Amino acid sequence: MASGAPIPSSQNGPPPMTGEMDDETFERDLKEMLRDGPNLNDASANVMGGPLPGASSAAAPRPPVPSSLPTGTAPMPRSQTVPPATSNIPLSSPERNGGGFSGPQKSTGDSGLSPLSATKLDFLKAWSINTYKCTKQLISERFGKGSRTVDLELEAQIEALRDTQRKYSNVLRLARALTNHFHHVVQTQKSLGDTFSELSQKNPELGDEFSYNSETQKVLAKNGETLLGALNFFTSSVNTLCNKTMEDTLMTVKLYENARVEYDAYRADLDAWNQAPRDSTTIARLEDAQKKFSGHKEKFDRLRADVAIKLKFLDENKVKVMHKQLLLFHNAISAYFSGNQSSLEATLKQFNIKLKAPNTEKTSWLEQ
Repeated sequence: MASGAPIPSSQNGPPPMTGEMDDETFERDLKEMLRDGPNLNDASANVMGGPLPGASSAAAPRPPVPSSLPTGTAPMPRSQTVPPATSNIPLSSPERNGGGFSGPQKSTGDSGLSPLSATKLDFLKAWSINTYKCTKQLISERFGKGSRTVDLELEAQIEALRDTQRKYSNVLRLARALTNHFHHVVQTQKSLGDTFSELSQKNPELGDEFSYNSETQKVLAKNGETLLGALNFFTSSVNTLCNKTMEDTLMTVKLYENARVEYDAYRADLDAWNQAPRDSTTIARLEDAQKKFSGHKEKFDRLRADVAIKLKFLDENKVKVMHKQLLLFHNAISAYFSGNQSSLEATLKQFNIKLKAPNTEKTSWLEQ
């Protein structure tokens, strides 16, 4: 191409350069870029704007770029790949919910009650209502405003049983006191007999007198132990009758009295609903009151029959037990204080009372 000819323009890029012109243009552009570019000592500029082109990879490492991209996909600019440090955009993408972004989810627990809690709540509610009705009934009876169901014959038998228990408890207390005192007497007689026996050996001039008294005290102590066996059997039988048999019947009586209060309370509630104006709500309440009243009436009748039967059997059992125990007590006391040792022993055999032999060890649990 001749010199001085015009250089044709190219639509696809800059005009071609010669080697010398390329060097001059490259040096000029590099100086302008270094002069106008950010200061490399300014760390904030590097962070805010990203690493400079041509910077060392150790100073500002670049994220790995995939070697290949799907066809038709343009590479994402660096400004969109790593957000600035001062940006509020989270580095990890939030979870998607239905195609959109959602904030932190709050776990909502089951607001309902478990079956066990619901059962306890129902029981507490029923107990509270029942307690309120019974308390109201008792207060009404105390002030004479409420009616009370009374079985005159059964009430008289119950009162007689309580009076009998009080009297038998007094007999039991006195019998235990007598047994305790007599036990000390027997122990004193034993000690006195041993002392007389020792003195008879140390005092030859009074040996016969001490020997007689020693033998007498030992015989009395032996008979006293026999009488103690009869007294212990008597107190044990009376204690069983008073504190177990009678107490069991009185426990049934307490259940009967509680059922009577509930029966009267729900009967009064039923009467109140019968007198109320009739509407849909009142009819439903009336049916519920009638159902509860029927249940308490059945319970009341059942316990009243149980009390009547137990009182009858208790009276028969009391006569049999006390007849035997009173005969034992009389014969044993009479035989002891009359000095009839054979009669005292026969009395114990008659009632199958076995005394523990002296100086015998208690059987082991394995032998038992």
